[in-house]
Amino acid sequence: MSNAAQRSNRVLIVATIMLATFMVAIEATIVATAMPRIVGQLGGFSYYSWVFSAFLLAQSTTTVIYGKLSDIFGRKPVLIGGILIFLVGSLLCGLAWSMMSLVLFRLLQGLGAGAIQPVTMTVIGDLFKLEERGRVQGAMATVWATSAVVGPLAGGIIVDNISWAWIFWINLPIGIISIIAFMIFLKEDVAHKQAEIDYLGSVLFSISIVALLVMLTETDANAWILLSLFAVFVVAGLLFLAQEKRAPEPIISIPLWSRRLIATSNAATLLAGMALIGLSTILPIYVQGVLGRSPVVAGFTLTMLVVGWPLAVMLSSRFYKAFGIRRTLRVGSLMFPFGACFLLFLTPESSPVVAGAGSFFMGFGMGLISLTSIVLVQDSVEWSMRGSATASIIFARSLGNTLGATVLGAILNAGINHYASGEAAAGLHEALNQPTGLSALAADPAIRAVFNAALHWSFWGVVVVAVLTFFTTWLIPVGRGQKREGPAVASEAASH
Repeated sequence: MSNAAQRSNRVLIVATIMLATFMVAIEATIVATAMPRIVGQLGGFSYYSWVFSAFLLAQSTTTVIYGKLSDIFGRKPVLIGGILIFLVGSLLCGLAWSMMSLVLFRLLQGLGAGAIQPVTMTVIGDLFKLEERGRVQGAMATVWATSAVVGPLAGGIIVDNISWAWIFWINLPIGIISIIAFMIFLKEDVAHKQAEIDYLGSVLFSISIVALLVMLTETDANAWILLSLFAVFVVAGLLFLAQEKRAPEPIISIPLWSRRLIATSNAATLLAGMALIGLSTILPIYVQGVLGRSPVVAGFTLTMLVVGWPLAVMLSSRFYKAFGIRRTLRVGSLMFPFGACFLLFLTPESSPVVAGAGSFFMGFGMGLISLTSIVLVQDSVEWSMRGSATASIIFARSLGNTLGATVLGAILNAGINHYASGEAAAGLHEALNQPTGLSALAADPAIRAVFNAALHWSFWGVVVVAVLTFFTTWLIPVGRGQKREGPAVASEAASH
């Protein structure tokens, strides 16, 4: 199409995308490492969790909005605008004088971060054909893997040797280089048109989703607060749907999101996100609290997830050619519950290798599910809707993470209350809130047995959601004609 991003300077553009993505990817791990030092200086421990929640809320809510804006105005202005907002937020975070101010500036950071991942992935969809995209997405997956390793190390070095403000200010040179590179190398020929931005739809969508996410993250709040948030979510959501049906340029196209391919891909991604966040939050606790291993060993078991995901993405283009996209998707999705089942066989005497193997297979399956869903969705729509379609996948994964953390956390608490008496349950909760609580649990056989049984409830939850993910991928329409090349490769090549 005439308004698609040109394919010149593709290597330089991908390098710039990797740089911008690394800036956002490292943010979570580097901040988590520095937060004890920050809260010690600023005070206000009650706002601790909101330093993370504010960023994620803003990022999740704006993902879909930025995707639509990139379809209207082009990828480059939206991407550069998002990076600028992120950098302003980063600068202010380093200047924060209290925890409340830090939360507000993290919110601003998240508003900018919401543009970076969906729009950069859309640019990759614009520039590369399906059979090329696996290799590029593999490189992108290594960015997230690297950030998971580098983030904690960099955070520790910064807070130990210089001011904690630099965990935020380190983004400034990276972001400025990214902006300059995008301005020089990313060439677009966007058809100019009068677009009526759906401001009312954006506001209603934001209100509804923020109410939902706050309700899911603050489950310990009073019942009347949770009911009020649910009411806001439902009312704002209904008003949003009514607005989208009559808006000339809706933020979310109901016909687009209701297409079978996009709806089923989003459903599979949401479920996979639920299972994966369960693995990420529960497995390290099990390795430390039940197996009695060090945090380093617990980190190793999750590192296998980070190894499996990019490996699957890098191999995906070969799988597409050898087996076809249909078999790749379905076999890949089978690896997801296969890996989850390893969790059920964990006992207090198990080797961490068993946990690492399950983590690896789940990561491998997630890599194939995630990439295949994205390329199928991107190739099913024209350029003018690709940003919205890509953003829908990322939003589904983010929402799945939030839902999974809430549901599986509730299952764990239910398991503790089931297997422990009131006093023992209270003691277990108290131990979990202590810095050395997990090692103390592992040293007490009786309480370790209770914790092992309760965590297996959560493991069953992960397995059930992983199995649902597998069945949902079979509902994704992958035509037999896509057996060797994948959808719309020829037409996409012609359109560029």
